[in-house]
Amino acid sequence: MVCEKCQKKLGTVITPDPWKAGSRNNTEGGGRKLNENKLLTQSKNRFSPYSAGKFRKCRICKSLVHQSSAHFCQGCAFVKGICAMCGKKMMDIKNSRQSTA
Repeated sequence: MVCEKCQKKLGTVITPDPWKAGSRNNTEGGGRKLNENKLLTQSKNRFSPYSAGKFRKCRICKSLVHQSSAHFCQGCAFVKGICAMCGKKMMDIKNSRQSTA
């Protein structure tokens, strides 16, 4: 779960989306460059599990987070109803049963 403010910080995928109207990685309108080398341009968003500096540990369960700028893992963010990147409360979980199992 990511809030609208943190949605802009997310990376894009290499392949273009088939649904062009709402995609962030299409070539029309300056979304994605043609003939760019993704190995050189997207190295900051690649997941390398042995690098300690780029990916943090979850503040709640201390497991490795799979997003480069997130503070919480997706499981903890879902259970608590918070944004995984900034920790802002996104939904009221008072009357709902949130479980990851």
